Amino acid sequence: MKWEGNRESDNVEDRRSGGGGAGLGGLLGGRSIGVGTIVVALVGGWIFGINPLTILGALSGGGSPAQVQQGPAQRPPADDRMASFVSTVLADTEDVWKDIFSRGGSSYQEPRLVLFRGATATACGQGQSAMGPFYCPADQKVYIDLGFYETLQKKLGAPGDFAQAYVIAHEVGHHVQNLMGITGKMDQMRGRISKVEYNAMSVRLELQADCFAGVWANHAQRARSILQQGDVEEAMNAAAKIGDDALQGGRSGAVVPESFTHGSSAQRVRWFNTGLQQGSVKACDTFSARNL
Repeated sequence: MKWEGNRESDNVEDRRSGGGGAGLGGLLGGRSIGVGTIVVALVGGWIFGINPLTILGALSGGGSPAQVQQGPAQRPPADDRMASFVSTVLADTEDVWKDIFSRGGSSYQEPRLVLFRGATATACGQGQSAMGPFYCPADQKVYIDLGFYETLQKKLGAPGDFAQAYVIAHEVGHHVQNLMGITGKMDQMRGRISKVEYNAMSVRLELQADCFAGVWANHAQRARSILQQGDVEEAMNAAAKIGDDALQGGRSGAVVPESFTHGSSAQRVRWFNTGLQQGSVKACDTFSARNL
């Protein structure tokens, strides 16, 4: 992926030297966290196929977002190569989505990206590294422990810088959904439909974020020619490695489609590729699609 020398975003907060916040015993959304809930969060999470919105909602008790008090936001060190990479990818998503929203007669509100280690406070509750990268709609921030990329490469078998960029673009896709009101509609359905039905809706939400990641790649390639040989394959491989069926099968050997929250490997690859090939937000309407 061609990224060095490109613009870096100003919307990056570096909390890696600020400690881990309240930790496992902290209060989330005004409620204490039981050991069982912690285990679910740490064993689940983004890399294991559980919707981060579901986890964060559960951790905060589904109540009002926690009040988060942070010191002045710090910028990453200038010589931190990985931080420069994610800052550059974030900047590229800003440029793409600003243009798309502008063409649609709207203005794009840029999200912030928070780098942390271990744990950090969010407006959705306490974020943990083991949950993987996630987006909090309550504060419009993407959170990532950069150690996740080692997990992505070594444990999940998805190496490559464009695979890493796909991760950021997917979470920014959730931000786009939030701005479009899709996330709010999903939250309104929580508790009104069965768990199986909500899981099915969550799959559509996640596949749409995959498609939006593809839309970003399409526009970034046309505007700045960022792709190099093998990049698309890296992203496709990453999408396949984090499919619910691949994760469940690798963990326990049993695949339970009714419990899927992100979609199968084939579905994730298909929807990322749909966005990549068509570059259209309308093409990403997973909620109206008969066949995912």
